[in-house]
Amino acid sequence: MSLSSRMEETSLLCLLFLISLLSCTTNQARLTVSPSSSQFFKGDFVSLSCEEDDSSAGWTLRRNTSKQQRTQCGDRWGKLAGSSCNISKLYESDSGVYWCESREGPISNMVNLTVTGGSVILQSPVLPVMEGDDVTLLCKTKTPPSNLPAAFYKDGSLIRKQPTGHMTIQHVSRSDEGLYKCDISGHGESPSSWITVTGKPTTTPPTTPTVKPSTAVPPSSSALPRDYGSFQLAFRVVLHLVVFCPYFISTLLMVSLYRCRAKGNEISDSTKPTWSDQGLNEHDDVTTEYHF
Repeated sequence: MSLSSRMEETSLLCLLFLISLLSCTTNQARLTVSPSSSQFFKGDFVSLSCEEDDSSAGWTLRRNTSKQQRTQCGDRWGKLAGSSCNISKLYESDSGVYWCESREGPISNMVNLTVTGGSVILQSPVLPVMEGDDVTLLCKTKTPPSNLPAAFYKDGSLIRKQPTGHMTIQHVSRSDEGLYKCDISGHGESPSSWITVTGKPTTTPPTTPTVKPSTAVPPSSSALPRDYGSFQLAFRVVLHLVVFCPYFISTLLMVSLYRCRAKGNEISDSTKPTWSDQGLNEHDDVTTEYHF
């Protein structure tokens, strides 16, 4: 195999590898839950959907529970309705981890759903929360009224008590990530749910801070290192060499070519036959007499 064919084969393999990476990263599905909550009462209705970029990927909704592993919607639980999977009546055994999976291998985000037989749940975001956004938590009872005073906890510690039963965390950060629950006096305590906080994607490069002229003070000579002068001199020498070396080399090449061409012309002129070489003088008469 020649070198060029090997290079073409390597380039083709690299291209196929990049295409496969792009297909894995762009062809993704997102699992959504309606109503948007990670906790439900026993007997509630829930609908789960695989929002996909490519319908040809063949996404399937699967789950892991305490009794079953990697079972798909329609296999003794849930009912398919187009691209959604509906569970008309939840049981505590439906608590588990749900996700979308394609026949090609990639999976979507995972959602942890909790079904309780108690009388209090915490309605919290089921999907990761973007850093900087506001998040509202609602402590809800199974029977009205649902806006009773509630106490909210994070990682087992009391955050605050709210008279209306809901709490808003403004401009969430990574420090707000954790395990949350709530309690309503006389009704009970909700299960715990984990809230994930993710960073916002940067779409534009950060702008460089501008320095006011009044505050931009050049460093004094005492603040510079001792060998700064020598370093600056060496840098200038290298810079001049980098700039002028190409011109110097090109000039030498042109001069050399000119000399070689001139020398070649002299050699060619010297090889031409002269009058003296032919045994003639430039003043001799070359006419021929004919006698009759």
